Amino acid sequence: MCANACCFTGHRIIPKEKLDSVVIKTEIKIRELISAFGVCDFYVGGALGYDTLAAQILFRLRGTEFPYIKVILIYPFEGFTDGWTNEQKAIYAQMFDAFDEHICASSTPGAASYLARNRQLAERSMFCICCCTRKTGGTAYTVRYAKKKGLRIYNILDFDIGQV
Repeated sequence: MCANACCFTGHRIIPKEKLDSVVIKTEIKIRELISAFGVCDFYVGGALGYDTLAAQILFRLRGTEFPYIKVILIYPFEGFTDGWTNEQKAIYAQMFDAFDEHICASSTPGAASYLARNRQLAERSMFCICCCTRKTGGTAYTVRYAKKKGLRIYNILDFDIGQV
């Protein structure tokens, strides 16, 4: 039984010069949450960029040191990947079966479905690891919502999210 859960939110595009740092800092924070707080349920949103990166780190850690963690996908609606490239869809398809659970946030496509997904990520969690570099957009919305819900938030980038 898992006492605590963590969600992830971040931008679709991670600057190449920050990618190595983002990977290292994300893994360090995941390890810390598992060790110090007993986190074993991790919720990701299925988007390109940081969501995909976080899921890949979690799959690797689950396959080696932490076989008991669960990686749970919350996606906005069926077909949300329709506008992706074939390569992006192939990566998502490979990852899809590796998730321990799949939760669809909405039966209706559209912007409201993404917001519903983001709210569900926070509502199921006590911690939020984010990769946030600006005060607008879906990531900032999710961080604000998570703060409102009382989650402990860890931004792995050097960006003040205090006023997000």
